[in-house]
Parts: sequence; structure tokens; C-alpha cells
Amino acid sequence: MNTSMRTAMCGDLGLADVGRTVTVCGWVSRRREHGEHLAFVDLRDHTGVVQCVVDGTADVRSEYVIQVQGEVRRRPEGTRNLELGTGEVELGPCTVTVLNPADPPPFAVDDRQEVDEVVRLRHRYVDLRRPRLQANIRLRATVNRAIRSAMDAQGFVEVETPLLWAPTPEGAREFVVPSRLSPGSGYALPQSPQLAKQLLMVAGIDRYYQIARCLRDEDLRADRQFEFTQLDLEASFADQTDVLGFVSEAVLGAAESATGERPQHVVTMTWAEAIDRYGTDKPDLRLGMELVDLSPVFDATGVKAFGAPCVKGIVLRGGADTARSKLDALTERAKRLGAKGLAWFRVVGDAPDGRALESPLDRFLSETERSGLLDATGATRGDLVLVVADTHRVACTVLGHLRVELAGRPVGEGPHRYVWVTDFPLFDGTGEEGHPVAAHHPFTMPHPDDLDRLESDPASVRSQAYDLVLNGWELGSGSVRIHRADIQSRVFAVLGITPEEASSRFGFLLSAFRFGAPPHAGFAVGLDRLVAIFAGEESIREVIAFPKTQSGSDPMTGAPKTLTPSVLAELGLRVLPPAD
Repeated sequence: MNTSMRTAMCGDLGLADVGRTVTVCGWVSRRREHGEHLAFVDLRDHTGVVQCVVDGTADVRSEYVIQVQGEVRRRPEGTRNLELGTGEVELGPCTVTVLNPADPPPFAVDDRQEVDEVVRLRHRYVDLRRPRLQANIRLRATVNRAIRSAMDAQGFVEVETPLLWAPTPEGAREFVVPSRLSPGSGYALPQSPQLAKQLLMVAGIDRYYQIARCLRDEDLRADRQFEFTQLDLEASFADQTDVLGFVSEAVLGAAESATGERPQHVVTMTWAEAIDRYGTDKPDLRLGMELVDLSPVFDATGVKAFGAPCVKGIVLRGGADTARSKLDALTERAKRLGAKGLAWFRVVGDAPDGRALESPLDRFLSETERSGLLDATGATRGDLVLVVADTHRVACTVLGHLRVELAGRPVGEGPHRYVWVTDFPLFDGTGEEGHPVAAHHPFTMPHPDDLDRLESDPASVRSQAYDLVLNGWELGSGSVRIHRADIQSRVFAVLGITPEEASSRFGFLLSAFRFGAPPHAGFAVGLDRLVAIFAGEESIREVIAFPKTQSGSDPMTGAPKTLTPSVLAELGLRVLPPAD
């Protein structure tokens, strides 16, 4: 990385360089006076920091950009700093050239203090100098490089798809760009390259991938931004098994490049199993506390609270000392999540076998129910059992939320546990007009074993769709696509999409399919989320160079900004008054 202005990087210098005269460039991280005629300057570039011994009269201050020439020498005995990568050496005596002075920074450029996020984003160019952010951005580049290598090795071709596109059926609001040349018309910025990559399969590209920029006008949160980046791929003459293999190879290769270790084989489970065992289709396998089916224990119960279609429980190991106020708060939380209530049982040691129960409901249980509860859950002395009785969906969902909240484990904390979730429902609920709603998108292939129920019982039909989950975060989703016109027509009919509407919305894709569409399947991995977990961050904003705030604004540039009358006129637009 040497240039005409430098011969070494600050963080690369060590004992092997002693006696060598070098030129380094960077920012002044810190200056310490040592008498009238001597000063120590810590010089920083992206590789690290090196101590430079300079003339005390040199006018260099915090964040000045300087060039330093000096001889690498051992630090005097007793002054070594083994916490610093270059802590055994220093440069001196040094000649300093100020390349650019700097105003005092709005906050210290180190990771030792918390800084308000809006201040950080307003001065993002300073924030990005911090070691943590530097490491995150470079980690992101490492992951991208590994993914490209894995995809190339598997015979995929990188193709760039348009950013100015037609609306796509992804289910989220789109950003729209007005057309100057066609007043009243506009382009949609792609939520994903979904339709474009399917057209590439019709075109015979066979295996496509892209590090794709996508945009969705959705509310922002820790794992979501307006702009996001994904590994997008599609393969012809491939099924679900093939795609899971392609993606696993890329993601596990990226993990190895980021962490130095290649994870073991990725676990696979169906959507129904994930809901039943973990209460969510994004299971965090690190947490334990699997949901236990207690319905057989209470199938003939006289306890009104357990008279429900489904009774489920979880065990909090060592949780018997949970305060009553905390238990009351958990009960209220369960109700807010949709449950009628929450039953709790402390396992105490008063019984002969050391497994007595303490609970407001204990006196209503039979001995068979007590022992059945303990045997089914495996709870022992000192544990806490939480139980929800309701419909299967409510009981699982509520306990799934409580499981994650009680564990309180940061998403980036190891180990990294990957899981494939397959066989999602093809439809998710019913729309305003009474038609089923596509759970993924209307081009997802139904499970072949369920095709005969497509019209008669659509809610029971599984799809050939699949998600990849890491530590409770969905990394991405994909599916086998419908490539047959007869199946596509049936799915459109179930969704209430008329042939005329289908032609209007997706005509260019359906027309292409008439000219020979191969069987194909694909996937997309959210790289922002993947890198955030590798970096141990709780928000993807920390691994994006220039993110937006929670409100969608950019404090640095002031975006979004009001469009001037001349721009609006050129685009044929006018701004309506705010709605009352």
C-alpha cells in the first residue's frame, strides 16, 4: 500500500523494522508534551497507531493530517505498550510535514466514549475514522470478496440489473422516481431484482448472482434500512436442495473469511417444526428453552385456565427465584402479545423427590398433572416453568417472544447458529376482498404434494420457499419459482388476480415465459445483517458507511430535502397540502 507519499503503514511497524527509515502518513490521534523541546505524537491510519518522537515546536494537533519521516527504533526500557500493536517501537527523531490542518473534532476519534448517534451521523466522515467502524467496513469488504469467490467457484455469473424498473410484487412500499420525459409516469426502485433475475433464467444465463442494492420504503429499525445490500442469486434446472447448497457454500465461506472458522453443517427444519419448537420462523438455536407440548398432560384437566386447544410451556433454568413483580410483568407481556394469560410454576424442593411446585394454580392440579408437567418439561429444583394455553398459533408465538426476551442474548454474541427453515405456507391470511394473500410472492411454486388442495384448501398448501436464519435474525429468503403457465394461472386465480390484471402487472414476465422458461429457483442473503452479526453489532447501521437514522433522515446531508419549484415543474409534479 505504499505510494509516492509514504513507504510504510503505521500499524505494520514492528521490531523487524528497527533501523529502517520510513515515511508514514495519517491523522494525529494524540499529542503528549515531554518537556519544552520534545513531544510524542500518536499517528493513526487504518492499520493502527505508531508513536512518533517530534520536535516540541511542531504545530500538530488532534486530527491534523501529517506526513512523518523517521527511523524505526526500539522504545526505551519501561516505555513499551504491549496493548498496542506497534507498542515495542517508535519513530524518531522525526521530520513532520503538515499536509492539512484540522478543526477540533466534534468527538474523540476512539472507541472509549459513547457519542449521540445523530452527532455521529452528522459527522460520519469523522465517525468512520474510529477503529471499530474502520474494522466493520473492512470486514464488510472481506465478506463481499469471499462471497464473490464462492459464487464464481460454483459457476455463477455476476450480472447487474436495473435500478430504474417497474413495480415488483414484493409486498412492501416502493420508492418511486418520476420521469421527466414521460410526465405523470415513473420508475420504481427495485425492492429486489426478482423479476429481472427470472428473465435472466429465460435468457439462458443459467446461474446468476449479484451483490445487489435494493430499496424498500418501510419503517426503519435495528435490522432494516431504506437501502440495503443482498447477495442475490438464481439458478436454472435447480431445485430447493441445490439452492440451499449454493447459498450455504457462500455464507459459510464468508463466515470463515470473517471469523477464521468455518461453521459446521447448517441445520434444516420445516416451518411447522420451527413454530412448534421455538414459537417463531426465525429460531435462535443458541437459547435452549424449546417449547414443550403439555396438551397431553392437561387433556382431561378440570383447571379452566388450561381448557384450550393447545397448552405449551418453556423452562427457565434457575429461574425459580424470579420475583413476583417480574412474574406479574411477564403475565402482562403475554397478554399484550395476545394470550389470555400466563401460568407460572416455581420448582421448589419441599417434596420427597425435591420437585414440588409453587404456583397460584398448584392447588388445582392433580398429582398426575403435577408429575406430568415436571416430567414433560424436565424441570428440576430451582427452575421456572411458564405455560400458555390458547390456540396453537397464539401459544407458540407468545412463548416464542418470551423465550427470546428472557434469554436477552445479543444477536452478535457467539456461537453462530445457522438454520434453514423450509416448507413455508404458500398463503398468509386473507385480504380485504376475501382472497388468500401470497406469503412470499405470486411466483412461488406450491409444494407438489399439496397441489391438489390449491383451490379447495389454500390455507393448508405449503410452498417451496425457504429462509436462512442466524441467531434469530432472518438473513434471507428464496423459493423455487413457478415456470409452468398452468400452475401460474391457478395461483393467480386463487389470489384473485384476473388475467387482465396479471397481464398489466407482470405481462413482460409472463410473455417471456411463453418462449421457454426453464425450471429455476433462487435466494437472497441480506449482507448488512450478516456482516453485523460477524462484527458483533446490534444494528446494521454500524456496518453501513452512510446509513439513515431511525426516522429515515441523513443528518450529514440533510436529506430528504424539499424539492424546488423548478424541479417540481420540470417533473410535472405539484405538492399537495397536508391532509387534515
